[in-house]
Amino acid sequence: MTGLLCYCRQGFEPELAGELNDRAGHAGIAGYARTQRNDGYVVFVTDEAEALDQRLPWRELIFARQKLRVLAELPQLDASDRITPIIAALEGQQRFGDLWVEHPDSDAGKPLAGLARAFGNALRPALRKAGLLTDKPNGKLPRLHVVFVDGTHAFVCVADTRDSAPWLLGIPRLKLLPDAPSRSALKLEEAFMTLLTPEEREALVVPGMRAADLGAAPGGWTWVLTRQHLHVSSIDNGPLRQHVLDTGLVEHLRADGFHWQPETPLDWMVCDMVEQPRRVAERMATWLREGWCKHAIFNLKLPMKKRWDETRLCLDLFADKAGKPLTIRAKQLYHDREEITVFATPRSKGL
Repeated sequence: MTGLLCYCRQGFEPELAGELNDRAGHAGIAGYARTQRNDGYVVFVTDEAEALDQRLPWRELIFARQKLRVLAELPQLDASDRITPIIAALEGQQRFGDLWVEHPDSDAGKPLAGLARAFGNALRPALRKAGLLTDKPNGKLPRLHVVFVDGTHAFVCVADTRDSAPWLLGIPRLKLLPDAPSRSALKLEEAFMTLLTPEEREALVVPGMRAADLGAAPGGWTWVLTRQHLHVSSIDNGPLRQHVLDTGLVEHLRADGFHWQPETPLDWMVCDMVEQPRRVAERMATWLREGWCKHAIFNLKLPMKKRWDETRLCLDLFADKAGKPLTIRAKQLYHDREEITVFATPRSKGL
């Protein structure tokens, strides 16, 4: 078979399948999504895998942690020799710059971590002997992925290093620091890593900028902003952790983050308030439309059902109500749960 293999959060396979089906249809590419709930991945089967791969950039996929193009599916591997059929499946392929052996981030997939590590160590020298893998990692060449979904069933895939997640399993490795006020800090850190390129982070997140954090208590997102040396207006009737206030970069305003607005335009607005997603989308659009901020990162809490439909509706509503051309990117991050995180900025040649 050929197609795309995408990883997702366990339980969100129907949302990713719906997204892939819709986006392939809009691209005019025939195919179908194949998955089971709690697999942690979706396969989109199509005869036009290369074309679809190009039409669906990884950064534009909301529910996909990783996007790979399938070269072969090997559903009946012999446990005594898994290497030979993989080498055979790669006949005629160019050299790869790296090899990642992975498994889904699911209850069934996590026990395969030991197999993935050991098999990678055995497969690398065999690939090099066959002329299929460089001696040292080379990010300019495609990356080979072997994805085990059980001990005898694997997908052989390829990723463009410029159009795929740069982390194993599509999960950035972030550590919660002891002085972080809450675990939600990891969501904003991951949002900056995932939704912005390194060049965009350097250009758009500059020390001395001014930001607002709506619904800030206890201060997790404010703390992340202060670590970037931004001056923050933290809007919440609840208390902030004292060490966040002690940075000297924070003004705590006891107000309703849903109704507060700044007296002068800000560089950034971030928001992680628990509210109906359509209501949040409309309020966030007001911030961009009125010019109260240049850039925004916010979360949309999703309902239990029809989450892909609600995602499309909210993002379309946000784009429409903003009333100006925007670059909008959204992802369900690893540190998100029943939500997606959205980045918005005025559209320009560089974005």
